[in-house]
Amino acid sequence: MGRVDRIAIAIHGGASSGSEYLDTELQAYESGLERAITAGYKVLMQGRSAIEAVHDAVMVMEDDPIFNAGMGSALNEGGEVQMEAVMMDGKYLNSGAVALVNQIKNPVSLAKAIMENSNHTMIAGQAAVEYGVKHGMMPVSSDYCITEKQRKDFFRRAAGEIYRLPVNGKKKAYGTVGAVAVDYHGNMAAATSTGGPALAHAGRIGDSSIVGAGCYAHNNTCAISATGRSDQLMRLVVAHDISAMMELGGKTLQEACDYKIHEKHKDALTEMGVIGVDGKGNISFSFNTKCMCRASISNHQPLYIAVYK
Repeated sequence: MGRVDRIAIAIHGGASSGSEYLDTELQAYESGLERAITAGYKVLMQGRSAIEAVHDAVMVMEDDPIFNAGMGSALNEGGEVQMEAVMMDGKYLNSGAVALVNQIKNPVSLAKAIMENSNHTMIAGQAAVEYGVKHGMMPVSSDYCITEKQRKDFFRRAAGEIYRLPVNGKKKAYGTVGAVAVDYHGNMAAATSTGGPALAHAGRIGDSSIVGAGCYAHNNTCAISATGRSDQLMRLVVAHDISAMMELGGKTLQEACDYKIHEKHKDALTEMGVIGVDGKGNISFSFNTKCMCRASISNHQPLYIAVYK
C-alpha cells in the first residue's frame, strides 16, 4: 500500500459515571491526555507506524498515576496489582497480550514484545514477566505501580466503606486506557491497558487483554479500543463486532460504534465506551456513561480533548 494523505490518533483514559475526584483532578486528566496523544501523534508525523504510535501513547498514560493503568493501577482483593494489556496490528492481524502482571513497568510494551517476537497471543503471570526480562525489560518491584492514593482507597474499601466512598466514579473503581491510530501507509493499530477493577478476585482477567473485546484492528475496517464493564465487554465482543458491522453491514465507523454502544445492547444496562479510527482517518467516540476521558488529533482535525459529554 502506498502513502496515504491522512493520519489520525485517538486515545481514552476510561469511561465512568464521574466522581468528585475526577472533578477535582480534571486538569490533571486533561494534561495527561494531552501528553499521551502528543507522544503518539509525534510518531505518526515522523512517518513511523501506527503500532509505535499507539504504544507510545498508552505508555505515557501507564506512566501517569492519574490513570488506572501501569503506575496508579487499582488493587485487587489481596491488595496487589494485576495489570493487563493487549495490542493488535491491523495489517497482518497479529496481536499480543499480557495478563496478571505486577513487576513490569509498562504492560503495553510487553504486549508489543509478545506480538512481535512470538507465535503466542497471550502470556500471563510470572511467565510473562520472565518473557519481558528475556526481551530486555527491567523488572520492577511488585509495589512499583502502587500509588499512595490506591493504597489508601484499598484500606478504606477493605474496612467496609466501599459503598459510601465512590472512587473514580464507581463503588468499584474501573478504568482503562487505550489508543487507536492510522499511519501514512494506511495501516491501523489498537492498544488497551488497565489495572483492572478495585478489589477484583485474584486471578481475574478482563477485556483489556482480549482481542475482539478490549481492542481490535483490521486495515479493511477500523481500529477500536474499548472501556467500561469489562466482563460485559467480553461477553458482547465489543471491538470485533464494530469491525464486523462495517465489513458486513456497510456501516460507517461512527454508525457502527453508536449502534453497538447505544442500540444493540441497550437492554444489557452496561456501561461502556469505545474509540475508533478508520482507514480514511475518521475518528469516532461513543459512550453511554456520563464521561469518557478522551482526545484525538489528525493532520486534518485539530487537537480535541474532553472528559464529559
